Amino acid sequence: MDPVEALSEIAFWLERSLAPSYKVQAFRRAAAAIAPLAPDDVAARARDGRLRAMAGIGERTAQVIREAVEGLVPAYLEALRERAEEPLAEGGDGLAALLRGDLHSHSDWSDGGSPPEEMARAAQWLGREYLALTDHSPSLAIARGLSAERLARQLELVAELNEGYDDGGFRILAGIEVDILEDGSLDQEPGMLDRLDVVVASVHTKLRSLRGAMTRRMLAAVEDRHTDVLGHCTGRLVTGSRGTRPESEFDAARIFGACAEHRVAVEINSRPERQDPPDALIREALDAGCLFSIDSDAHAPGQLDFLQLGAARAEANGVPAERIVTTWPRGALLEWTHRR
Repeated sequence: MDPVEALSEIAFWLERSLAPSYKVQAFRRAAAAIAPLAPDDVAARARDGRLRAMAGIGERTAQVIREAVEGLVPAYLEALRERAEEPLAEGGDGLAALLRGDLHSHSDWSDGGSPPEEMARAAQWLGREYLALTDHSPSLAIARGLSAERLARQLELVAELNEGYDDGGFRILAGIEVDILEDGSLDQEPGMLDRLDVVVASVHTKLRSLRGAMTRRMLAAVEDRHTDVLGHCTGRLVTGSRGTRPESEFDAARIFGACAEHRVAVEINSRPERQDPPDALIREALDAGCLFSIDSDAHAPGQLDFLQLGAARAEANGVPAERIVTTWPRGALLEWTHRR
């Protein structure tokens, strides 16, 4: 098989299993190192031992390349594929099969680990019809949030990449995960937000604010005409390397009532460390008449498969497919995001 594809697929499965980033990057660096070379050159270097002299190629990655150029599926990749046959979640298979896209993902333009084109390639490989690129907004400096100027440059890149896809086929949707500031305003110029296909609004700071202040902050964001999705609404962390974090306190009835009124989707964030909202709040949002968006919040290509986890939680809490915007065809989805 193609050695670049073998290395990239290994990185994908490692990301999906939340392997340490240094392991993932070893395979992505090796893929980048040999990608510019002609196939015959790669094969010659694999046979005469020159691969190990190349920057970015280690013993494990060299072995993968050697096996690939010999016409084999590398043993390490075979083992990862076998492990990946186990689903990430129990249940949700029927709903997961209906998901057409993902409205929350990050690239190396902010705090993700891969360029937009790699994220898009993985989404296509998973059978998605669309992927919203939603890097962070400027106030989140720790995540290299995008200024208006950088966001404008990213929009040019998205348009350029979309020109390479077949008419009616896969598309990258121009988007942002915009921070909800303390006064409830959105952390990006309104004129830039007008140019986007998808706006996910999330709270990232002062998560322990008093209930009343947090409610007012979130209400203002939900009522903003640019907001399409309310991202990971409680901000909680239930596991993972960052430790745990309790839910933010807010008036859920008022927030979900406003979401239903303004047709803002409540995100079911599929990251295993978030599982946000909690089950009780999913049911409350459902009773309030809300739409939902099952999103991966992926920061690497392999994490795009996290949608399985969100689908399982949605199904367990009785969320019907027609209320989940990421089951909608792209045309219907864009009609909804451009509603205001």
